[in-house]
Amino acid sequence: MGSYLGKSTDQENFRKNQEFQFQLQRLQLERQIHMRNQIRERKLALQVAKHRELFYWVGAFYVLSAGTTIFAFQKTKKPAILTALLPLTFFVLYQGDLAYGNKLQRINSEAENILQFEEHLLHLPLGLPNFDSIEEGRQEQQDEESITKAHDIFL
Repeated sequence: MGSYLGKSTDQENFRKNQEFQFQLQRLQLERQIHMRNQIRERKLALQVAKHRELFYWVGAFYVLSAGTTIFAFQKTKKPAILTALLPLTFFVLYQGDLAYGNKLQRINSEAENILQFEEHLLHLPLGLPNFDSIEEGRQEQQDEESITKAHDIFL
């Protein structure tokens, strides 16, 4: 009779312990998700800051180039000189849109469309790696290293 009572309390303790471990794992996973999201946000903020800084330099170069080009056009009266501004204008506008416009929002919405409607573009060639393929690659590398060592011995 005592052993039956002991088994039921052991099973109950085991179930409670399992539930406690599950809650700990869930909490750890939630923390990892939040940590990775904060890291992602910080990296994105650094990218935006980098593009803004680049925009300042490109903008200054554009103003200097445009002034020089317009001055050269006034002197020579050749409209071909102004064609140099066309590609530079597109580049400056692109950088400005990336640094201060809503380009990142458009990129995010396009990424969401790809995830929803073009999932086939995201598949890895030959599928996800599995243990067997990883082990096979590791074994091939070891074999190659041993052949290289043997080759070096005979040289």
